[in-house]
Amino acid sequence: MFHKWSESLERIEIKAVSLPMGNDLCVVLTGGAKPHLGAVGVAQVRPNTHDPKKLTTSTSVITLFGHKEDVVATKVAHALAVKLNKNVVSCGIHVDNITPDEMKFVWEAIEKFCNTYSDTETENCTQPVMEGCAAPV
Repeated sequence: MFHKWSESLERIEIKAVSLPMGNDLCVVLTGGAKPHLGAVGVAQVRPNTHDPKKLTTSTSVITLFGHKEDVVATKVAHALAVKLNKNVVSCGIHVDNITPDEMKFVWEAIEKFCNTYSDTETENCTQPVMEGCAAPV
């Protein structure tokens, strides 16, 4: 099962598709004029060393040369891993000649996605996984 989400402003549309993978979650974030893979963030959820009742993550990111999505990939992977108590993978976004206002929109859209996403998003999906894999992002 998969879940789709999008947020748009003028020429920018940010999209997300999430796919449960057992107890883990793969989130593909994309958008802009040339959707592509610019960065991959992976967050492994674990108890906080200072307060084992709280969750934190060990987060790693791989960024392709010349791309700047590492901050977004790290943010989404970490935020969702802690929120959902799952290991999470996320990817990136590209917008040519992005303006400061557009950058603000992208960041706010990502924040909104992270804040509103819940475990029930994927549990309530009714489309088969293979349709989700084949569907355009």
